[in-house]
Parts: sequence; C-alpha cells; structure tokens
Amino acid sequence: MHRIITSLLIAFTPALLSAQALTSPNGRLTANISQDGPRVSYSVSLDGEPLLSNAQAALTFAGKAETAKLRLLTSGSKTETIQAFAYRQSEFSVSYNVQTYRLTPSLNIEFRAYDDGICYRFVQTAKGARHVSDELATFHPTGDPLTYAAYSTNEQKPEAMAFQNIYTADSLSRQPQGHWAFMPVVLDFGKAKLTLLEADLEAYPGMFLATDNGSLQARFAHYPRRMDYYRWRGMSYVAETEDYIAQTSGRRSFPWRIISVTTDDRQMPVSNLVYALAAPNCIGDTSWIRTGKSAWDWWHDWNLKGVPFQAGINMDTYRYYIDFAARYGLEYVILDEGWYDSNKAELMQSIPEIDVPELVNYAAAKGVGIVLWTVFNVLDEHLEEACAKYAAMGVKGFKVDFLDRDDQTAVEMAYRIAEVCARHHLVLDYHGFYKPTGLNRTYPNVINFESVFGMEEMKWNEDGKDMPLYDVTFPYIRMMAGPVDYTPGAMRNATRKDFRAVYDRPMSMGTRAHQAATYVVHDSPFTMLADAATSYEAEPAYTAFIASLPNRYDETRILLGELGKYIVTARRAGSDWYVAGMTNWDARELDLPLGFLDGQAYEFTLLADGPNAGKNAEDYCISQPAPIPTGVGQHIGIKMAGGGGFVMKLTLKQ
Repeated sequence: MHRIITSLLIAFTPALLSAQALTSPNGRLTANISQDGPRVSYSVSLDGEPLLSNAQAALTFAGKAETAKLRLLTSGSKTETIQAFAYRQSEFSVSYNVQTYRLTPSLNIEFRAYDDGICYRFVQTAKGARHVSDELATFHPTGDPLTYAAYSTNEQKPEAMAFQNIYTADSLSRQPQGHWAFMPVVLDFGKAKLTLLEADLEAYPGMFLATDNGSLQARFAHYPRRMDYYRWRGMSYVAETEDYIAQTSGRRSFPWRIISVTTDDRQMPVSNLVYALAAPNCIGDTSWIRTGKSAWDWWHDWNLKGVPFQAGINMDTYRYYIDFAARYGLEYVILDEGWYDSNKAELMQSIPEIDVPELVNYAAAKGVGIVLWTVFNVLDEHLEEACAKYAAMGVKGFKVDFLDRDDQTAVEMAYRIAEVCARHHLVLDYHGFYKPTGLNRTYPNVINFESVFGMEEMKWNEDGKDMPLYDVTFPYIRMMAGPVDYTPGAMRNATRKDFRAVYDRPMSMGTRAHQAATYVVHDSPFTMLADAATSYEAEPAYTAFIASLPNRYDETRILLGELGKYIVTARRAGSDWYVAGMTNWDARELDLPLGFLDGQAYEFTLLADGPNAGKNAEDYCISQPAPIPTGVGQHIGIKMAGGGGFVMKLTLKQ
C-alpha cells in the first residue's frame, strides 16, 4: 500500500496582521509578531537592539489545507507562584505578558514574554486525528554570534544517539553546516546570551537545530513505522519511519519553543523557564519520593580491594555496598547492568548469583533503598508486571537506560513509564535520555536525567576531551534545561598531563576538590558516589564530608562565574548554606562575597585544593569549623588550583 500525504500549504491572504509588539514585564525584551504568508514571523530585541530578526514558525499538517490569517485573540499579564519539588529552589514566582493569535480555523499560536525570555507554542483547537508533516522553526540571529552547540555523535542517523557530547564553541558561520545539534544551544552576542530550549515535550518529537547559512533550523525525528532489536541488551531501535513527524488527536498544545535571554552568565544556571512552562505535577502527593545519593557499582567496574571475597555481581559485593551506604548515610545502592541477563532482556528474573528480595530486605533493615538498572523498552514491555513485582518486593525505583532517541513514540514511552512508576511509588533516573523538558515537574518521581557528557566518559576518554573546561561550561547551558546525572565522585584524580583512560580503574581530570564541588554545583537530586566503596573507606573524613551534602535545597544563587572559565554556586537548605566552586585548567584566587548571609553569625568548614594539588590532583585539605567573617562587605579568600575546586559548609550559629 502506498501512503499519499498531501501537505497543508496554508494559503496566503492579503489581509495580513500588522506587526504586534509583545514586551516583557520589565520592558527590556520585545517580540514583534507578524504574518509572513503561511508562517508566523517574529523578531526579538533587547533594549531596542535586535537579537533575532525574521525568525519564523509554522506547522505543516497532512490533509486539507486551511487559510492562514493571523488575528489577535487575547492578551494579558499573569504572575504565577510555582511550588517546585526537588528543584533548585522550593518555590519561585514568574511574571509574563501573553498574546494568543488565531492562525487557521484549527490552529492558534500563543506568545509569552518573560523578563528573561520570549516563548511560543502552537495550540490545536480542532477535534479529530491529524499528522504533523513538519514543523518550521527558523532562528536568524543578527551578526555572527559565538555559538555553543553539542552535536549528535551519529552522522548517519543523527536522531539516534545518547545526547552526550562536549560543546563546539565557535562563531555561527564556522559551526559544522547541516549537522544536528541537540538543545540547549547558546548564541553569545556579547551584550547578552540567547539560549534555545524547549519545554512540555509530550506526545511529540524533540527539536534539534542545524546550522544553515547563518541561521539555525529545526530538525525532528520522523515517526517510527517499524521497530527492530539489537542483539545486545534487548534494545529496540527505529528501523523504518513514516514521512511525518507526529500523530495528533483532538485539542492539544504543542511544546514550548523558548528563546532565553540573559545579560549575566550567572543568570543561566538558575533559569526557571523550562520548569515553569512544563505541565504541573499530575501525580499529587510527593511525600513518598526520596532524593539522595547512591553507592554505585558500574563506573569502577565492581573493582573493590582488600575484601575477603571475589568482587563482582554477587551477593557478597552488594552486601558490602549496602553496608558502606548505611555507614555513611547514603540513601541508595544501585544494581547496575548485570543483575539480570540483559542480553536476553530477562528483566523479570535475576541471574542465579543475585537474590534481589534478600538484598532488598538486607538494605531496608539498614535504611538503604535498592534501585534497579534496566533498558527503557525492556521495562516498557513488562511495565505493569515489573512495577507491581518490584514495588511489592520493596525496590525503590529504576535507573532506566538506553532510550537514545526522542521521536514521538520514545517521548510517549518516557511519560508512560513515569506514570506507571508513580502509581507504584517508584522513583526514576532517566539515563541514556534526551535533554530535560520539564518532565520532572509533571512527574516529580523522575528525579534525574543524564543527557550530559558525564564522568562515565573518562573510562574511555583516550582523545583527552577537556573535562574541566566542560565542567564549567555545561552548568551554564545544559542545566538551564534541568538536573544532571553526571555520576561524580572519582577518588583517582589527575592533572592534565597525568590523565589516562583506564576502564576498570578510571580517574577524573582535575582535583579531588573539583570532584567534591560537583555535589553542590550540579542540580542533581539523585546522584552517585561513583568510585569503589573501599576507596572511599580509605579516606573517611573526605567521604563523610561529601556524603553529608544535601540533595534538596530551598534556594540557589550563582555568586561568581563566567561560562567556560569558572563557577561558584551557593545553595541554602533550611538555615544552612553550601557554597562550591570549580575552575577550568586556570588556577584562580577568588574574593568570595558573603553578603547572602545577611550579617548573621555562621561557622564554616572548607574543603579545598591542597597546596600541592597543581602537581598531585588528589591533594586536598579540610579545615576545622571556624567563625565566618562578619560585618559589612564580609568576604573570604579562596584559592583553586588548575582544574580545582572547593566546597564550603556554612552552619548558622545557635
């Protein structure tokens, strides 16, 4: 059977809407919106200076054409206070001005202007099923801005990969032409940075961006027609696709397209636009959801030392991890790949060497939860059965891996798994996953996402990709979209010249204090102590320090920083503050401002690079608690070695 698709070519009408201005509440950002034939055209300016000109947006449907005539329907202003579970702050408020336009009899477009961004989305107003043939989203920046883009690692099928790569930083005209970059993508105009993101991605493919003659053009995975399986892990992949990108039915909203505008790099890691634009919590009670840290097996290849048993995927090893987690107050232990025969996709039973119920009971008696690794489609194919079985057993959640795509059916799978797991009170860590789009607001049981070039890459980083540079780049870019499962905690640390890629005894680039800083700098409600339990036990003071750092905070501020150079983050949990910083390979001396303490009396403990950390990256020191300087203009001096960092715990004196 041959499928015949007639694309909707929206008819041009002479009665065009004259440009309408939508301005942010503070008056600095303006979007000028008009019609350009079948498309909506808009420009974005900051303080009257253009950043985007003639940007265009359109949806193309298969089927009967409809006449386009852009007409303003409603306009207004709104302020929202948003309660945020396991987010970088417990609540926040946003204000925006909004205009909604009718484009065709069945399609509206809504624009919002926030003080830090312009956003739009299409809204389908008609009943019935339709196919979206394509979506046009074209961004034309003024000039030739410096661009930060992370590209697909699959040249043949760019939509099929793990969403993990370092950033290419170059002028837009010098970026790889036609290559697919996954969002966020940043354009640096000097006076401001413009970041392109999306939010509320539901039942629709994710957006990629490709460079095309000085502009960025949206690209989307097509809707899967036929799936097949790899021989390993039972992983499914798209074998054939349709000639459209999405199937829709009835009235619905499409994802938000976000043009974030920031004038200070410190605004970027604390941007709330993605979270604010996502659909609200749909599961209700969140009191059962436990964030925290986990002992983890895979990164160090189950490589314990000095233990009276052969370490590996067996009961003795996991009892050891559980004992370690209990001793240091870690909330979880992950059983990563190998606890079931992944090559046979036998999720419903463990290998003979592992007794999951016994481990769950052993861990529960010590206050530790067990999280099980699995593959996305394997869990989805056993979803109700697996959730019921393992939740009844006392398992606390799943680390779900290897989605490696974001077509519509992949996105639907992510929502489906989140919904069923929420009903069974199971938390989720989405690994091998596309960038966050606010799903953690809609389903707060999804407590972390990968889509980051994390520590696992150090196991095979033979070409020496610059991790300290990446570590002070992605918090400004990737964390605008949501939290990161970076899997930190390396106990073998190397200077630039000493680093080697070693699979079963991996090391980090940069200092031990740099590793410690990740536990505060990163938005990461569920994170790892990725190295061997025996390595942590050899340094109990350091391990106790990082284990004591919270995973949930009430407030986050970026005190100092510049994209690609360094970052200093302050987070408040109750009345206590936690401040951490990290640098690229440049050593730095900082004058750390403490005005956020409001002159109150605090004690601080500082974990910092040792005096020899520039030569031996494992050198660090932990101070004894001491009073923080008080008075007007209070500050404290901090030194960071090249690739270094620090963490400061500030406790309110009673």
